[in-house]
Amino acid sequence: MVGTLAAMTVSVFDLFQIGVGPSSSHTVGPMRAGLAFAKTFKKALGSDLVASEIGAQGDLEPLDEGEKLAGVVTPRGGERPSISVILYGSLAATGLGHGTLDATLLGLDGADPGQIDPDFMEQRIAEIRRESTIRVAGDQNLVADCGFEDIILRPAVRRSIHTNAVTFVGSLGSDATGQPRGSVKQTYYSIGGGFIRTEQEVPQLVALGGDYLYDSGEKLLQLCEAGSNSVSQVQRACERSIRTDEEIDVALDTIAQAMEDCAKRGMSSDGLLPGMLQVRRRAKRWYDQLIEEDPHKRAELSEDWVNLVALAVNEENAAGGRVVTAPTNGAAGIIPAVMFYARTYTKAGKADPRDVNRRFLLAAGAIGSLYKERASISGAEVGCQGEVGSAASMAAAGLAEILGGTPRQVANAAEIAMEHSLGLTCDPIGGLVQIPCIERNAISACKAINAAKMALRGDGEHHVTLDEVIETMRQTGADMNDKYKETAGGGLATNVAVNVPEC
Repeated sequence: MVGTLAAMTVSVFDLFQIGVGPSSSHTVGPMRAGLAFAKTFKKALGSDLVASEIGAQGDLEPLDEGEKLAGVVTPRGGERPSISVILYGSLAATGLGHGTLDATLLGLDGADPGQIDPDFMEQRIAEIRRESTIRVAGDQNLVADCGFEDIILRPAVRRSIHTNAVTFVGSLGSDATGQPRGSVKQTYYSIGGGFIRTEQEVPQLVALGGDYLYDSGEKLLQLCEAGSNSVSQVQRACERSIRTDEEIDVALDTIAQAMEDCAKRGMSSDGLLPGMLQVRRRAKRWYDQLIEEDPHKRAELSEDWVNLVALAVNEENAAGGRVVTAPTNGAAGIIPAVMFYARTYTKAGKADPRDVNRRFLLAAGAIGSLYKERASISGAEVGCQGEVGSAASMAAAGLAEILGGTPRQVANAAEIAMEHSLGLTCDPIGGLVQIPCIERNAISACKAINAAKMALRGDGEHHVTLDEVIETMRQTGADMNDKYKETAGGGLATNVAVNVPEC
């Protein structure tokens, strides 16, 4: 988070997670928060305790009368359980455009973003809209009153931990004697990349161990140079603390395949993207043109292909399809596009594309760990520099390693990509992850390739270090006006004719 410098080494499998679009912080995170509350609420409903006793256990807090009178929320009450939802800050400001309301209800209904079928999502949300009830944590026998009318939007309210906050208030219904059992609540924060936390609990990341842990770019380079290791080898050594090499490779292959599948779906789908902007998909038409003009993928048209992959992934994300956070959904097209370049246009990629995928993801993940822990990957916290800027930096590092760069050249590539993303605002028109987000991924993918090539022309030394640019990004995000942080309240979102946020 911005302002927090205590850092740890993050697993690549926490950074790269399979989920659904259009946003990791506004769709995946709220769905996870809804599911987390539903599981705890389900346990509360199965106990004989009243709200105050349940709150004393620490999982949930009782809702006191003062909060009710202050208008925090008014639970429905009645015999049957019910749930109300309050979305704050950026989640409220761009909630409809990002699918936040749907995602939150689906999470309460038992949906897991890593497993749910996007087609089922559409069907189930239509049922919830029609019936105004959810199955608590997916339990067919435990129904609670909850629908879109039970969601309150408070875009002007910023909670203490993060602007992306959601509070759930659940009425426990009545006991066997007909007496109300009271109401409980919990607030969750969606802090970027699909990660969530409460006031008391930080995200439960995979606890890596061993002798290769790092908390800064300089420490990472020292570990590389002390053992003549590449950046990807250091990250692999960290991952070995909890997985075998075979398990690491299987998981990396799964991530790479999910990225490729997403791009293929994007290239085969046409029509209009969801939402009021009526944005037409371009990737299929571009693919049909390119495959006819350049069936063998000549080097001189590499940039066109890179643009295509990035567009295809982010159109699929905007449509609510299955996508990999890299490190977020809004920036999901950059790493797949640059990794496509590494497989297709480098000697290493042509010789062993699977090995290139693995090394690329490990090296990119190492750099992503530094952004996640030392700054932020949340557009609502630091602007788009934290999303596409971080992704471009990660992708530049991955490509630099594949091109044979030294660890210092890899770090230099990552630094260059971020240095020229500093101050980038997050200003989605209509609160939709479409304009300028889709094209911004393509531009940033090409920026990452250029940064890697520039770094390899040097010796790895640079006036600005990777740690310094990460800290600069953190400070820039803290200084940035909130209207440029995924609120649709500034920039293109207020200067283009179709500028009414979907909320």
